[in-house]
Amino acid sequence: MDLSGVRCLVVGAGFWGATLAERIAAGLGQRVLVADRRGHPGGNCYSRKDEETGIEAHVYGTHVFHTKNARVWEYVNRFGGFSGYRHRVWTEHQGRVYPLPISLATLNSFYGLNLRPAEAAAFIAGEAARDGVREPSNLEEKAVSLLGRPLYEALIQGYTRKQWNRDPRELPPSIITRLPVRSSYNTDYFDDPWQGLPLDGYAALISRMLAHPLIDLCLGVSYADIAGQIPADCRVFYSGPVDELFRFSLGALEWRSLRFEWSVEPVADFQGCPVLNQADADIPFTRTHEFKHLHPERGPQGEKTLLAREYPLNFVPGGEPFYPVNTPANEALLAAYREKLRHFPRLTLGGRLGSYRYLDMDAAIEAALACFDALREEGPAGKPWRERP
Repeated sequence: MDLSGVRCLVVGAGFWGATLAERIAAGLGQRVLVADRRGHPGGNCYSRKDEETGIEAHVYGTHVFHTKNARVWEYVNRFGGFSGYRHRVWTEHQGRVYPLPISLATLNSFYGLNLRPAEAAAFIAGEAARDGVREPSNLEEKAVSLLGRPLYEALIQGYTRKQWNRDPRELPPSIITRLPVRSSYNTDYFDDPWQGLPLDGYAALISRMLAHPLIDLCLGVSYADIAGQIPADCRVFYSGPVDELFRFSLGALEWRSLRFEWSVEPVADFQGCPVLNQADADIPFTRTHEFKHLHPERGPQGEKTLLAREYPLNFVPGGEPFYPVNTPANEALLAAYREKLRHFPRLTLGGRLGSYRYLDMDAAIEAALACFDALREEGPAGKPWRERP
């Protein structure tokens, strides 16, 4: 591959990289080379139609677009329509199924009660107060302070151990704050005003983002393959693993990975919902995805159904890094790698892997748009890029 003359290189074709590439090409009139080591664009939100069933499969697990950011919602809708899908998740514990996140329906079913909304908040506060946790220092203490110990031990503890392969007391409290607690029968997983799925799938959506004539997309090409050919005046936007970028010179950051076990079942509906979590520690997988439930607007979709059971794994080189493990040791190593960036003024890190943060899709787009805003003033070589009229 000849990179001579390339002034702008985007590494990674997920939402962060695709947004930056599209904005630089369409908004600044600059040619952009996008390289991704996978054989498809879209990162972990990539979806494709299963050949046997025709069902849209989310290859790396269910991804639902949701946002509170009007600018992000307006931007992503330029490239395709979204359904009105509202995500709902259920969890199974000792043969019984409960809605997640914790809601009035969960409380009443779990405790065998008939609480009203005004009573639910007081009930949860009473359960949470039993352990006397005032300043949570880890995930377990935070969960108990939010839910109380019975709900935590039934619905959170086993799942968390499987997901992270760690005692929850070794994990930061911030992880559990993503899960809301409600005193109503609202069982929507997300509270965001704008939600949905691309009507023709994520692959089509991101392909349209990258279809600008000033964007050159190279798949199956890793950063390591081309690093030695990048011109000195090229601006690089990198969304791969930050430790890999620096050849693990300071050590390896920890990640959790996933394995998916796929099956086609000879029934029209296997579990009655898109995602069913398995809360019990003795069941090795964390959840089952049934993808036909993500697109009810497409109708029944046949008498077969497509499943993917999700198994968490320790990350090994050559595998796929999914979730950063934000322990103090990893945060210190990340800070050391970021310190190295001071010596590379034309290098920008971003995305889930580059920032070593779990980012929802809208957060990745928001970060890319903010990066683009800065580029209009800064430019790739110390001179401002001029926007196209």
